[in-house]
Amino acid sequence: MSLRWETLEIDGPWKAAIPVRIHKGNVQGAKPPVVLYLKGDAFQVPTDQDAPRPVVSALEEAGAVVVEADYGRVSGNVFPKAMECAFLALYGLSKKLNDYGKGKSPLLIAGDEAGGNVAAGAALKARDQMPGRLTGQVLLSPMIDPMMTSASIRGADEIGMRERWSDGWSHYLGSACSMQHPYAAPCLCSRLSGVAPALVMTSEDDPLRDEALGYADKLSGAGVSVTKRVLPAGSGWTGLYHGVGGAWLAGLCTEFSTFVRQLTS
Repeated sequence: MSLRWETLEIDGPWKAAIPVRIHKGNVQGAKPPVVLYLKGDAFQVPTDQDAPRPVVSALEEAGAVVVEADYGRVSGNVFPKAMECAFLALYGLSKKLNDYGKGKSPLLIAGDEAGGNVAAGAALKARDQMPGRLTGQVLLSPMIDPMMTSASIRGADEIGMRERWSDGWSHYLGSACSMQHPYAAPCLCSRLSGVAPALVMTSEDDPLRDEALGYADKLSGAGVSVTKRVLPAGSGWTGLYHGVGGAWLAGLCTEFSTFVRQLTS
C-alpha cells in the first residue's frame, strides 16, 4: 500500500511547504540516519508520484528514516526552483530531526540520476547557508554534466536514455546562462571544498559512469572525503533509471551502511 504524502512545513528565514513521504520500516538503534531522498526522472515532471522506488527500499532496509520529497512536481523540475525546493526540505529536516530520527541522528541527502544532480547542488548550498548540519551526501549515478561528452555516455542509446537526458537538461537549465551557476551543474563548480562527505556509486556498464566518477575525483581533489564504488556490469544497476530493482540493491544497502558507520564513528 502506498504511503500517504504529508506536508513538511518549514519556518524560519525560509518558509515553504513541501510534500514528503516518510519511510521508516527498519529503523534500529538510538540514532538512525535521516535521509532526504530525491528521485531522478531526468528532470522531467514526474507522471506517477506513487510508484515504489527501489532506492528507497534499499536505504530503508539499511535502517535509515527516508524522507522522500516530491520536489519535481512542486518545482516543475527547473533550475533554480528544483534545487531550492530540495534545499528547503533539507533545511526543514535539519530543524526537525527529533521528529524524524532520535537524538542526534546524522542527516544525509541522497539522489539518483537527475536527483543526484539536485542533491549535489543542495549540498553545496547547505555548505554555504547551513554549515555543519549536513553529515553526508549519497550520489547514485548523478546526472551531473550538461555537456554529455563523456566516453561512457555513448551507452545511453543502448538503454534508451540519450534523448531523454538531453531533453531533460534543456528543460532543467532553460538557457546556457543557468549552466554557469555552481548549484546547477556542480561538476563545473570551481569551489567544492568544505562540502559534506560523499558516497558516489555507479556501475561498469552505466552511461553516467564517467561523469559520476569525474565529479567524485573533483570532490576528492578539493579535500572532500569521498567513497567511490563501481558495481560490476550485469548487476542491473541501469534499472535505476526505470525504477527496476536487481542485485544492485544489496550492494547499495551494504555501501550505504558502511558509509554511515564511517561518518559517525
